[in-house]
Amino acid sequence: MSVKNGFNIMLFVIILILTGIISCKKGGGNTNPDVLLQADRDFSAMSEKEGMFKAFLSFIADDGVILRDNAYPAKGKNTLREYYAGKSDTSFVLTWEPVYGDISAGNDLGYTYGIYTLRVKASGELSKGTYVSVWKKQADGTWKFVLDSGTQGLPE
Repeated sequence: MSVKNGFNIMLFVIILILTGIISCKKGGGNTNPDVLLQADRDFSAMSEKEGMFKAFLSFIADDGVILRDNAYPAKGKNTLREYYAGKSDTSFVLTWEPVYGDISAGNDLGYTYGIYTLRVKASGELSKGTYVSVWKKQADGTWKFVLDSGTQGLPE
């Protein structure tokens, strides 16, 4: 009887160890935020070169949400496409620079925040503000934002 109990205890310990190993899954790889900061910079570069509308439609996840002043949350790429329809972004240039970013241990979610600059082309007038974007790694390995929000106004 004691040999059987010893075997059962050993089997229980092995199952416990295997369960611990399986449940302690490593993160999804590199959690270095530099890759996310670069994605945010690429997003800004596209906005500067090809326009804000194209950049936002390229970098938003299909179910991404945008929060803006005096507006309800806009959810999804199709909603954003409809919002931009018939509007022009040729009179201004929107750029930004991330100040900080981080990626989760699972390497599938992250965030960036920083300072944006809006320049009116005709007058050269500048306005600045802050922003935050929450990013999600897509099935193809690219990062798309799932939440973006900004606040207007920074002191000179």
